[in-house]
Amino acid sequence: MANTLVESFRIKDIRRKIFFTIGLLIVTRIGAYLPIPGINPSVVMDYFDSNVNAFTDYLNFFSGGAFANFSIFMLGVMPYISTQIIIQLLMVVVPALKRLAEDPQGSKKIQQYTRYGTILVCAIQALAASVYARQIPNAISIPVGWFIAIAIISVTAGSMLEVWFGEKITQYGIGNGISLLIFAGIVARIPNGVITVVSGIINRTINPLSIVVIVIMFFFVVALVVYEEKGQRKITVIYANRQVGNKMYRGQNTFFPIKINPSGVIPVIFASTLLSFPLQLGYNSNVGWLRAIADFLNPVKAPYLIIYTVLILAFAFFYTSLVLRPDEIAENIRSNGGTVPGIGTGFKKDPKTHNIVYSKETGKPVSVLEDYLRKVINRVAFSGAIFLAFIALIPTLVQLAFNLPSQVAMLFGGTSLIIMVGVALETVSQLEAELGQHNISKEYKSKRRKTNKI
Repeated sequence: MANTLVESFRIKDIRRKIFFTIGLLIVTRIGAYLPIPGINPSVVMDYFDSNVNAFTDYLNFFSGGAFANFSIFMLGVMPYISTQIIIQLLMVVVPALKRLAEDPQGSKKIQQYTRYGTILVCAIQALAASVYARQIPNAISIPVGWFIAIAIISVTAGSMLEVWFGEKITQYGIGNGISLLIFAGIVARIPNGVITVVSGIINRTINPLSIVVIVIMFFFVVALVVYEEKGQRKITVIYANRQVGNKMYRGQNTFFPIKINPSGVIPVIFASTLLSFPLQLGYNSNVGWLRAIADFLNPVKAPYLIIYTVLILAFAFFYTSLVLRPDEIAENIRSNGGTVPGIGTGFKKDPKTHNIVYSKETGKPVSVLEDYLRKVINRVAFSGAIFLAFIALIPTLVQLAFNLPSQVAMLFGGTSLIIMVGVALETVSQLEAELGQHNISKEYKSKRRKTNKI
């Protein structure tokens, strides 16, 4: 990893992408301290310092402290992720929407729908935040009606600006723009977490033994996340000799890798975002049923943990089904003359009727290889999802067992480490790909110069 970073800074194009990414991340961190016009920052800060709770810590966790500052970036990119979840779930129940997403031109329309939906979600959440601000004494310095209107406009614009930053990082930076914005927000909260731990030890509100547990948990969870991110199930594929034109290509034995967790950190981000939405709407709300839902989904209570686990499992399976398509993988292997040892090349037949089985999704016959790949992918995805959910639950379980502050448990626990380690590994992989592409381009230019000299 260190060598990759050093080599990346030596290459001008990659170095420019890194500095571009860092620059936009710095801008988002500055924006996290720009308050909404009409809010009194010192009053809000004093209020949250004296009213520490799991809800505000939870929202600050993903916004990098912007929520407690009531800044224009207080919602971060979470509304965009929430809208993505809604759109992807609609694809399951609306076939026309799914067909539109599979079309190269239609995917642009899906992206446009996602942006429009993000504006709507931002407006709803900004309205909930402005209503919440009314309950903080002396927090609003202008007429309430004006403040609500300004808050909705400024917070919505701030979130859309962050989404735009994420897209530009993906396009012109080192990639993974949205994930890097969340990563930066979590990293920005670490100094506050360390200060909380030190002050807790000095004031004897935190047992030093708890810190030992946190340190052990930190390295343990990092090891688990790295293992899951790098772990693979390899399926051996044998390719026969084949002739293309006048050339004969010799067959070879290779393997098709299936990651233990193909979805990466996305299920954790999706599950956390989806649960934060009702929390934002319901916390301190005057609407009884909304407040009841927010109380029910307290991040340190059993209902939240159960729903959180179920959502991680569901999103892991859902995203895996989008990324790994057994029918496409099987067709690609067959079209290149490949076979999997021990797996037939025909079509799957019903054991009772002996008729060929057809896919409910595509309407095409299901091959034996496709059926085998689907079973393997489902087994790997299930084990990976269970593993991921277990890692995500560790911090809350430790917090409940040792009575740690929620701010500390969230920052140094499973969810934060999954996101930080996962995004770090993905970013390093992206840099390695950039380096590989640069080396290939450099080698090609070198050969071309030699050819021109001859």
